[in-house]
Amino acid sequence: MSLKKPSERDDTLPNYPRCARGLAHAAGLAIVAMVLTGCAAKDRFDSLKNNPPGWLTPYRIDVGQGNYVTESLAAQLKKGMTREQVRTLLGTPLLVDPFRDDRWDYVFKLQRGDGRQDRRRFYVQFKNELLESWGGDPLPREGGEELLPSRPAR
Repeated sequence: MSLKKPSERDDTLPNYPRCARGLAHAAGLAIVAMVLTGCAAKDRFDSLKNNPPGWLTPYRIDVGQGNYVTESLAAQLKKGMTREQVRTLLGTPLLVDPFRDDRWDYVFKLQRGDGRQDRRRFYVQFKNELLESWGGDPLPREGGEELLPSRPAR
């Protein structure tokens, strides 16, 4: 190997500054490190993809639809109430069967942001325009109890 004088230039190799060559070496080492650790990190990324942490997922609101009837509302019903009194207490019924005008059905559904859902039905039965009976699925209590167990706070 022959040593060249500083005045002689070799035109076959580009004359990059030392810092640029150092950066090129560092980038090459970073790529090699990523390739070598990529196999081990694949399992970690797959688990994050399938089960992301709560702070990484978008917030989805809980959606309630229909007439939300609670135990306390149903407890206020009394035999002999008029249709208007029942409508004032429970709201306009979601379903009124045109063939059975003496029955009103209250249906309500809660769909949670995490995909779980619950659907409840409640009915009131009239006889001679007065409330005769009522019943249906178990109703939630008014004291803050929701239809489904609440999610942990984020």
